[in-house]
Parts: sequence; C-alpha cells; structure tokens
Amino acid sequence: MRNGQDWLSSRTFHHSEFSDVPALVERKRERGLSISLCFPTLNEEATIAKEIVIVKSELQMRYPLVDEIVVIDSGSTDRTREVAAEYGAKVYLATDILPDIEPYKGKGENLWKALYVLEGDVIVYVDADIKNIHPRFVYGLVGPLLKNDDTRFVKAFYDRPIALDQKTVKPSGGGRVTELVTRPLFSSFYPELAQFIQPLSGEYAGFRECFDTIPFPIGYGVETSMLMDIYDRFGLEAMAQVDLDKRVHRNQSTVALGRMSFGIIQTFIAKLKASGKATMAGELYKTMIQFELEGGAYRRKESMIDIVERRPIVELPEYLAKFPARAGEA
Repeated sequence: MRNGQDWLSSRTFHHSEFSDVPALVERKRERGLSISLCFPTLNEEATIAKEIVIVKSELQMRYPLVDEIVVIDSGSTDRTREVAAEYGAKVYLATDILPDIEPYKGKGENLWKALYVLEGDVIVYVDADIKNIHPRFVYGLVGPLLKNDDTRFVKAFYDRPIALDQKTVKPSGGGRVTELVTRPLFSSFYPELAQFIQPLSGEYAGFRECFDTIPFPIGYGVETSMLMDIYDRFGLEAMAQVDLDKRVHRNQSTVALGRMSFGIIQTFIAKLKASGKATMAGELYKTMIQFELEGGAYRRKESMIDIVERRPIVELPEYLAKFPARAGEA
C-alpha cells in the first residue's frame, strides 16, 4: 500500500480536472457504463427544483452524462415530491420501495433503497439542500471513476461557509462534527481514512458493487460506516476524493449536531466491535442526554438513537431477481 502522503497526492483531485464533460461522455460510452443520480430528500421544496433543472439541462440534455435522475423521499410534508416530479425526476417514496420489508426512516434508508430502483452501473448520491448547486457536483465525482480504471469510489470535499441567516454568510467554517468527532476516531483506529478531508460529506459516487455489498446504517452514521466498509472491502487505492470548491447549505444547531455526533459514535463503536478492533464489557446506552434552558432553569432532554443497519442489499432475493448479474456477490 502507498504511504499516506502518496495517497493524498495521487488520489485527491479538483473538479476542474474533469470539466471537459464531452470527454467524460465519450469515456462513459467507451466503457459501456450508465450513470444514475440520486437525491435523498426530506422537505427540500426550496432547493430540489434548482438541483434537478441544473443537472438535467447540463448533464442530460446538453451532454448525456447522467442517464437518470431519481428522488428518494422520506415522507416530506411540503411539496418536495410534487416539485421534483414536475421538473422531470423519477420520484419514489421510500416506504413504497420493497414494501414487504419493515420500513425505517432515515437518510441511510433512502440511500439503501435507492439501489433497488436505480439502474446505473455508477451511482451518484448528492444531498438535496445545496443552495449553490452546479454541474461540478456531479461531473467532479464521476470524473475519477471514468478516467481511472482502478478507482471505484469518490468522496467530495469543499469549503462549507456557515449561513447565519438568509442574508449573512460566514465565509469559512463548518465540518464541526468531522473535526471534533469523526477525524479523531479515524485517527485512532483508521488513520488512513483520516486523510479524507470531509468524511461526512453527503456527496459521493461509486460503482454499484461498492454500495450493494456493504451494510447501510439508516441514521447519522451512514457516511462513516460507508467509508470504513469500502476501505475494508476494496482498499484505500480504490478510493479517491474531489475538491468541489464550496457548498452552501442550511446549518444545524449545536444541539442537533450533538445528536448527530452521538449517532456517529454509536455506529463507529458497533463497527469496531464487529471488526474485532475493540471489545465492550457491556452494552452502550442508546439515549443521548442534553439540557435546554427554559424559564431560567435547565430541562433535561433525552433522545433515543438506536443503531439500525440494513444488511447488504445484494443479499436480498428481490434485488438479485432484478439484478441477476450481481448474484455472485451475495
């Protein structure tokens, strides 16, 4: 294996290296590949139309890089699904996919179920709350996969300015959970993965076999778990990262980030136990304890965060019936 610095220099790209979209289209044609784009959504009415329009106009109609655009929705209470359908995306309610399986709610559930309905050889996942959406969020991710035969998975990173309100944007910041939780954990147990600039980014792409052979936690830990499993299964040399410059999106409160951190830590520990890297004398508590100031007094608030993990979808008979070529991986 290459040493860390060698991987960082050879597997870290800038989206501008792949801005020749016609060349990517030709490379896709030469390799006989198809590309599916998935937006997992929950109440994204404000941004989903722009994301679909920009990708569809530039990367489907102008240049046929993306073969399908699919929205997998968690049960939005706004007009996310209606708007997405109006602008030409294929729209699915997550609970309608594989309906005979007990449903859960969470981003990881959407990503996992998307594998059943997406048709592409290459799968691209992009969050649906991006305010500065640009075609680079797609071609930047698929570029290394198309141009480098040994690259199987690509992760995005970017500057994340913090939107304080509708008019005020702090020029730099973000990635608080990454730097305070995920990177220290990776540095301790998976130092190679600490080289990913933003391991929790919601934008990544890979060949189908990268995703359908790994389990998916349904909640906050899905990105962390994904990196660990792809690394264990395919190795660091099959992975890469791409600088997409800047991503503007809504920001969460510190309290919400605390719950996210708790879910990531719970998932990380579960993965360590499963891999044999750590043992626990007892079961971990599943309740996040926080405090809120109300009327001059602190009130205890508890959030139950149970780690539920979907097994690799390639193990499902329903999936193999639809994708029989994947039967050898079950």
